[in-house]
Formats: sequence, C-alpha cells, structure tokens
Amino acid sequence: MSNLPPLVEPAADLTVDEVRRYSRHLIIPDVGMAGQKRLKNAKVLCVGAGGLGSPALLYLAAAGVGTLGIVEFDVVDESNLQRQIIHGQSDVGRSKAESARDSVREINPLVQVNLHEERLDSTNVMELFAQYDLIVDGTDNFATRYLVNDACVLLNKPYVWGSIYRFDGQASVFWSEYGPCYRCLYPEPPPPGMVPSCAEGGVLGVLCASIGSIQVTEAIKLLTGIGEPLVGRLMIYDALEMTYRTVKVRKDPDCAVCGEHPTVTELIDYEAFCGAISEEAADAAKDSTITVRQLKDWLDADEKIQLIDVREPNEYEIVNIPGATLIPKGEFLMGGALEKLDPTKRVVLHCKSGVRSAEALAVVHAAGYKDAVHVGGGVLAWVNQIEPEKPTY
Repeated sequence: MSNLPPLVEPAADLTVDEVRRYSRHLIIPDVGMAGQKRLKNAKVLCVGAGGLGSPALLYLAAAGVGTLGIVEFDVVDESNLQRQIIHGQSDVGRSKAESARDSVREINPLVQVNLHEERLDSTNVMELFAQYDLIVDGTDNFATRYLVNDACVLLNKPYVWGSIYRFDGQASVFWSEYGPCYRCLYPEPPPPGMVPSCAEGGVLGVLCASIGSIQVTEAIKLLTGIGEPLVGRLMIYDALEMTYRTVKVRKDPDCAVCGEHPTVTELIDYEAFCGAISEEAADAAKDSTITVRQLKDWLDADEKIQLIDVREPNEYEIVNIPGATLIPKGEFLMGGALEKLDPTKRVVLHCKSGVRSAEALAVVHAAGYKDAVHVGGGVLAWVNQIEPEKPTY
C-alpha cells in the first residue's frame, strides 16, 4: 500500500457500461471497485498535448479518469507526427487541443474533456490549476516548468513531471507537502542556450511513450492511493542502454519556494527568470540583426560577407542556405571558430530560428568583429520567405 493518502474520494457508483469497460482494472486487488471509482471522480489537467501529453492523455482517458483538462495553444505541424501520436495526418493545421479532445473521445466517450486553448502564464495558472486534483506536466521549456512548480507549491497540489531529450528521459512526482519540489532538484535554470530543446537536439519518438506512460502510472497511483509514487525520487531512463535507475531527491530546507523560509511567495516573471537568451546575446543582437530578405539582397549583390551556419551537422543536412559554411555554435563558445573567420569579410551568422546565432554573435562581437550580424528567424524564416520549396524541421 502507498504511504500517501488517495487524492480523491470515490464516485458514488460505476454504471454497467463502466464496469464492462474497466473490468481489467476491477479484478486487480489493489485497484478494484474503489480505485476505479476514484479515477472516475478525478480531475486531471495535462499541460501540453505534444510529445508527453499525447500518450499521457490517451492512457488517462483509457484508464477512466473522469475529467481531463488540456492546456494547449499550438496547432498541429507535420513535424509533430513523429512522436505526438494523439494527432494524425488529417489534423495538420488544426488546434492541438481540439485534435487531442477528438482522440480522447474516440478512446473513451465517458470522459469529460475541458479545453483551455491559451498559453499558460502567471495570469491564468492559479485559476486553472485550482479546478483540478492533479497536474501532469508535459511542457518542454524551463519557464513553464518553473511556473507549473511554483503554482503547484502555492496551491499545495501534486504534479507529475517528465522530461525527454534524444534517447534520455526523466520523471518524478513533486508534492511539497510530502517531499521536494522541482526547485529542490533544479534551484536555478541552466544558462540560456546551454541545454538544447528537442527542436534543436531532437528526440526519439517512442521515448515520449516510455516517459508519458510512466507519468500516467504515477498519476493513477496518486489518485487511487496505491503503490509507492516517485515522490522524493528521480527516475532516469536511457533508451540506448535500456536502463532505468532512480536517484533520491531530498527536500531542500533552503528552497526558494517550499523551504523553511521561502523567498518566492507569489508567481514571478518566468520568462525573465529563465531567459530565452543571455543578456550578452540580447545586447549583441539588439542592433545587429538582419532579415532574410536583407541577406538575400546581399547574396544577390555579391556583397563581401562570410555566411556561417551555427547549427549542428544533422540539421545542416536537412536544409541549408546556399553559400553558408557550417561552424557549430559550440566551436564559437570554445573559441576555435574564431580562427575560421575571414577578417576581410563581414560575418553573418544564422541558425534555425535566431537564438543560437545570437549567442555566437556575442562571442564574435567580443572578439572584435563589431560589424558582424545575425539573421533573425534563421533558416526557418529563409525557407518561409525565400525558398518555400525546401523542407523545414
């Protein structure tokens, strides 16, 4: 049995149809009729309907969670389909929230689905979270992760967290009443640009299913009060080695949010806290950003420029701007790239969207190339505006 109480009370009863549908749960002694009634009475909010949200929502619905909320403001893109299995080819261009709702209803029409088609931020998170018993965090950026954590601590709500990157996944349960919160594990976000996103570094599609199903397993345990949830433990999964290991995470008495003397007692500006790019990069890019059309004009006029792509080789193979030389951002941060710069030409940097090139631009400016610029929007803007026949990713 769990050392934590069930999150919700049981519903009054199950219908005949529900007994038929959930019979494989009902014959598990630890779940049984009482556990299934708790699932029916539960309200779970899933933040995101992407890589982790897709399997999480499908299995939460199949398990019989009575009310599912979906926070999602994005639309389905073709590049999502490699891992976001709740969406299909016919959903490309549709609202992810609506697409997810339709898939959930197809899995289990007995589930009530609430859509929250808005970007989660400090102005709406408390009101949204207050309506649910449990939060499942399927986000992929640090600002939203810290926002989710702080709101849950302030509301005294548990949430199930997951993270994926390439072949590696992590999962845990954060509940400040009984254990650590996310800030106890990661007190500060990593420096801007230090940790690549899945859009930059990629992710094995099926990894989402592995971590998403663990998140749902933890949700079911919390809702029904069975098993030993991952409170105070971080589960780490390596898909290449096919290994699972857990690391103990202790509550930090000096935690800024859940510690003995918290310094964060209300929500803050999480975009500023995490920073999309460093201050140095922002300063460098402020007056040194050109558009892709300006770049096209310079290339057509055969201006004396050295066009450098700071992405990774795999990205360059997918799509590149004609005439660009590949020098990954890491070489700029380590200093080796500076030897490859041509002092007789104006340095023009670009990446996928403009974040990494801004970081590299700060290094180049500091090295004395004050007239260097970077391309706002990167290769995505180039394909969108200049060569639409090329692929994006």
